[in-house]
Amino acid sequence: RRADSACRTPLDCAPMKREYIEPFFATLAAANPHPQSELEYTTVFELLAAVLLSAQATDVGVNKATRKLFPVAILALGLEGLEAHIKTIGLFRSKAKHLMETCRILVERHGGEVPRSREALEALPGVGRKTANVVLNVAFGEPTMAVDTHIFRVGNRTGLAPGKTPLAVEQQLMKRVPAAYAVDSHHWLILLGRYVCLARKPQCHRCSVAAYCDFKPKTTG
Repeated sequence: RRADSACRTPLDCAPMKREYIEPFFATLAAANPHPQSELEYTTVFELLAAVLLSAQATDVGVNKATRKLFPVAILALGLEGLEAHIKTIGLFRSKAKHLMETCRILVERHGGEVPRSREALEALPGVGRKTANVVLNVAFGEPTMAVDTHIFRVGNRTGLAPGKTPLAVEQQLMKRVPAAYAVDSHHWLILLGRYVCLARKPQCHRCSVAAYCDFKPKTTG
């Protein structure tokens, strides 16, 4: 990792100075005091299902499919019926299988409720660490960090949480994000990566936290 400021690729960037971290999040919080997931849901189960379906798919695409899905009893649909509902989503066959099995386990072992423990969540088919982190954070208010491709990029490019793997970035974020911002921080970082800190050309010229980021050269438009 380079120690100078000629940071041109995300994994080149030096760690963000500690004194920058609090104002970095304070700026994001001031612009969006109550960030929310862009996935649509009304129950914890609907959130779990939406996150399970969202792998390698956009939130917009998932929302289009689940608007038709949630009013229907999934188990009553059967596997083929469920596949028909979500066929516009990438990897829909494997996701349908996982979601159907998850529904059965929730009914048989958890009284139809989504469990609140990481261990029980990760025991559900198709539910990995990232999905469990989203549910624990969004549904239950725990200060977890669901590292997707956007957070991985932002964590490295800004130097906020350098790491070569999603788990390494998650562990760095859990150490470095101030407690006051912990619960909402993953929303801010996702939105920053999704709409401003883009993969191919970061929009530095309209980034509210560019002053705290060592990425060079900053884009100008």
